[in-house]
Amino acid sequence: MAHRVCPWWLGLFLASPIRKLRHNPLEILRPYVREGMIVLEPGPGMGFFTLELARIVGEKGKVVAIDVQKRMIESLRRRSQKARMNDRIELRLAGPAGMGVSDLVGKVDFVLAFAVAHEMPDIGQFFKESFEALKANGKLLLSEPADHIEESEFNESVSLARSAGFTMTERPQIKSNLSAVLAKSAPGKQ
Repeated sequence: MAHRVCPWWLGLFLASPIRKLRHNPLEILRPYVREGMIVLEPGPGMGFFTLELARIVGEKGKVVAIDVQKRMIESLRRRSQKARMNDRIELRLAGPAGMGVSDLVGKVDFVLAFAVAHEMPDIGQFFKESFEALKANGKLLLSEPADHIEESEFNESVSLARSAGFTMTERPQIKSNLSAVLAKSAPGKQ
């Protein structure tokens, strides 16, 4: 099911402000992210959502952005410094065995998986790591481009998320995407 990873140079287009006409980060994130939260963002690219996440979580929050491509991380580092957000954005390079977030177990409030799950070499592992990183009642927004992913593939991803322990709570309408909000229910409420 995994597709090839988006090339680093395409990140230049994906980080363009013109993209806001299609996917306005504030509109997409505002229902789920609040000040003071810890947010995990796998596959941030050059930070189209990352900088807005950092603005929303504020000085008391943190965004942990993890990518497999060093060039994406380097570009995001420059952009976060220019925006004076580097104190609330932690950048990590993912390893071959997964995201490497064992230090975040039970600490994350929200995971943004926007147009990235289909690029994961092991999507089941991705959902397992995300589930473990989330606090009880934490949420994951899974949103995949409908022009890259068939509905059946998306449903398979949701099924893998359920196998990891997630419950689907809603299907938000995000332009040109297939989307679901997945929750980690508090113990005893699954």
